[in-house]
Amino acid sequence: MPMLMNEQIKASEVQLTGVQGEDLGVVSRTEAIALAKQLKVDLVCDSLMSSPPPCRLIARGAAKQQKQQEKREAKVQEGTLKSKEIRMTPHIEDHDYDTKLRQALSLLASGHAVQFVVRLQGKEGPKAKALLERMVSDLAGAGVKESGIQVSGKQAAVRVLPK
Repeated sequence: MPMLMNEQIKASEVQLTGVQGEDLGVVSRTEAIALAKQLKVDLVCDSLMSSPPPCRLIARGAAKQQKQQEKREAKVQEGTLKSKEIRMTPHIEDHDYDTKLRQALSLLASGHAVQFVVRLQGKEGPKAKALLERMVSDLAGAGVKESGIQVSGKQAAVRVLPK
């Protein structure tokens, strides 16, 4: 919802809250704007869903900062859903496996989900499934698998979420 401030508010009357959070009751829009100018603060409308709309007096610029802070927090929460993919083959060597394990641990520690994908050729399904089970058990301290291991056609996959 776009934030309405000062002259953008079109309602004839508003339910006004003061700078310290005190209830100033229902006042006319012009009176509320005049009071805001007198106190050198902004008149901000919280919601248009009620009549009269609830408005509050807050320090100049604070409303915009508060809105930007909420946007940033929402973005951070949304960012935790990002998934990183790590690809392997069923014939992985121990050193390469350890490297992939360390990479997965650091991704999980930074809050990312990790999608493991094992490319299959021929009848490597059971071997790939065993590899993914080993990886999930080695990551048990840092993450938990979202669902079972899916083996389908040319790949086997599992998604691990951070704890």
